[in-house]
Amino acid sequence: MKINWGTGIVLAFIGFIAFILYFVVRMSTDDRANHDLVTEEYYKKELTYQQDMDASRAATEMDADLKVEKTHEGLMVYFPERFDPKEITGTVSLYRPSNKHLDTDFPISLTKTHLLIPDNRLVGGRWDIIVKWQYDGQDFFHKQKLIY
Repeated sequence: MKINWGTGIVLAFIGFIAFILYFVVRMSTDDRANHDLVTEEYYKKELTYQQDMDASRAATEMDADLKVEKTHEGLMVYFPERFDPKEITGTVSLYRPSNKHLDTDFPISLTKTHLLIPDNRLVGGRWDIIVKWQYDGQDFFHKQKLIY
């Protein structure tokens, strides 16, 4: 059987369409490719964006910026020393963009001016650290990206 130009072009289109459909089906059913939203309640979090910006500006104006660093023991969050550590409340959220199952929240309960998050809770890679804390009725906010 002889294949002319028209038949060859039609067969090429059919082959290309089959190739594309194969990858679409494979990627939509593959468990390794996660297509979830960045966070579960994305729109709800977006509504609090202005409050977070105000709290971040308050931290800058009151010179209440935090220091977050890696140590051999884990992740250390240093609060300003001029504040009474027993009066500081809030949460530290560790967000892993590549795997939502690793996301964790830690309540802030201090006896000293620093909070240690143990090394066994963190795996290597990028982490987004969000610290929402209150002191004397004032809200503060700190956000930082860290490669651990």
